[in-house]
Amino acid sequence: MVWGMSDTPAEPSQAPDFDAMTRDIAEVPAVEVIVTVAVNLMSAAAVKLGLSEEGEKYKDLDEARKLITGLAGLLDASATEISSFHAAPLRDGLKSLQLAFREASIVPDEPGQGPGEKYTGPVYG
Repeated sequence: MVWGMSDTPAEPSQAPDFDAMTRDIAEVPAVEVIVTVAVNLMSAAAVKLGLSEEGEKYKDLDEARKLITGLAGLLDASATEISSFHAAPLRDGLKSLQLAFREASIVPDEPGQGPGEKYTGPVYG
């Protein structure tokens, strides 16, 4: 029996088809997986920076710092694997998030100490 998020039994037809999911993932190029993860990290960081429609409701700079650092590490580690065609816009987005973090922070980090800057180097406005 498979339990859903509502803790009620799911119908067998509603159970995920893990074999099909595995086949689907196997067909996706690594570059696409990396870029998708990066975009998800960017989106989550933007929300945690208060840049969504509801702004302050979801703002959490500690969480934003973690997401931005994770994104920077992913891009640093995969830059040579995903080509500059994919990496350049992601790096631009990362820099924008890092600058937004500096703006949102009441006590700014020293240059080179902001989120992800151990991977990117200091970010200046």
